[in-house]
Amino acid sequence: MKQRALISVFNKDGIRELAGYLAGAGWEILSTGGTARYLEENRLPVTDVSAVTGFPECLDGRVKTLHPAIHAGLLARRDVKAHMETLERQGLGPIDLVCVNLYPFFEKVRAGLSLEETVEFIDIGGPAMLRSAAKNYRDVLVLTDPADYGEAAAFLKAGAVPEEFRKRLAGKVFDLTSAYDGAIARYLLDTDIPGGQDEYPPYWPLSLGRDQRLRYGENSHQSAALYLNTDKPGALGSMEQLHGKELGYNNIRDLDLAWKAACAFGLEAAPAVGDEDIRALGILDGAQARRVCCVAVKHNTPCGIALGDTLLEAYDKTYACDPVSIFGGIVAANVKLDAATAAKLGELFLEIVIAPDFEDEALAILKKKKNLRIMKARRAPRETHEYIAVDGGLLVQGTDKKLFEKWEVVTKARPAGAHIRDMIFGMRAVTFVKSNAILIVQDEAAVGIGGGQVNRIWPAAQALERAAKVTAAPAPVLASDAFFPFADVVETAAAAGIKAIVQPGGSVNDQLSIEACDRHGIAMVFTGTRHFKH
Repeated sequence: MKQRALISVFNKDGIRELAGYLAGAGWEILSTGGTARYLEENRLPVTDVSAVTGFPECLDGRVKTLHPAIHAGLLARRDVKAHMETLERQGLGPIDLVCVNLYPFFEKVRAGLSLEETVEFIDIGGPAMLRSAAKNYRDVLVLTDPADYGEAAAFLKAGAVPEEFRKRLAGKVFDLTSAYDGAIARYLLDTDIPGGQDEYPPYWPLSLGRDQRLRYGENSHQSAALYLNTDKPGALGSMEQLHGKELGYNNIRDLDLAWKAACAFGLEAAPAVGDEDIRALGILDGAQARRVCCVAVKHNTPCGIALGDTLLEAYDKTYACDPVSIFGGIVAANVKLDAATAAKLGELFLEIVIAPDFEDEALAILKKKKNLRIMKARRAPRETHEYIAVDGGLLVQGTDKKLFEKWEVVTKARPAGAHIRDMIFGMRAVTFVKSNAILIVQDEAAVGIGGGQVNRIWPAAQALERAAKVTAAPAPVLASDAFFPFADVVETAAAAGIKAIVQPGGSVNDQLSIEACDRHGIAMVFTGTRHFKH
């Protein structure tokens, strides 16, 4: 009996060569619609599927291969006598090879088409054929990836296709269709609407495609790869590397944090994180006045962050916070990087510089560093949820976008206007520091950063000690990501000359901290919103 192959593809790469080999080897090729026309145009013999099913394509092509003549031919086990007798009795023939790829749903979702237009790119017949063929992989060779066509043809020429190869191709089918179905589920459920009815559906849909294999993971003995959304382009997937070595696992993690921190203070049309809260609460009549932001990150935590009227000013303040730790770190800017700032960056050893754009002269300066990775970021972060892998599962939470629940002055002293700006800046910036997180602020710049400790007094003391080395006069503002369990942070802050404190409040010992502030004439504000980052 002549072997039969069913070929129905949206992506035609490699199809002429594969079909040419099959036809030359005596296979009968079944096909549909555009693929059949493509094969005919390349003078390859093809049998239209409708001739096999006895039923014409209908409903604008929605129904072509959804027919027992196709699926019985795919699912019949050759080693089960009753299956083969059923095919013969029904006048049906087996199908021995399926080559199918799917309608470009990923691409159409990213294109932002209307709901009606996007739904038309949900492939039904393709996944059904692939799943049928993959279930019966011992008898049906199933191809979804043009990269596999050559190897499959080589095995066929040799006269035997190894079962392990067949099994691997079947696994690739379900790998593809699970991502495809995940993208459809995400699209229809609207899981990216925080607080929506389906924000946390019974099963969490993910659709990720491997972007690159990485040299190693967090440590050299760990393997790693980068996967990106297939359907919702994020900031990382839209970045362009202009220069330097390949990114590594730790580079990507630090790059992600640095870019998020820089964009928290606004990027082009994107507002700063918390602007809506600030306006709603009537603080400062609106957003932070100076939006030019520079961030330095080392080991996935900021070692400097500042605002300035120019990028060079913001960078100088960022560098001053910790001139030691910035060495070998990552610097991010939320505005076009200019030549003057590039010249300063060129004085350091850095792993990565990231900005939305670069002046030509700035690029020329930075490219003198052979290994420096220069990243052009086109998009502000837009993920609505974040994930932490746990053994056997995944923790999912909404991203931390709410800066303040309230702005409650709880002390006799009230913060001055300049201090309020520093308090708002400090609370935005402290959300990117590992808890327990303390930020000491002067002139919209971190001058001391402490975090990642198991109690709050240690990072407070560390941040204040750092600030004393950076500033000539005591820095005025302390920001904390969570409440003070004791009055010790206030006492330590008072000894260092702090004039204003911003923190969420909510401790059973809040009154102790309030009384300590009143004794020392410190203004303190409760925001009602905690910002843990473990």
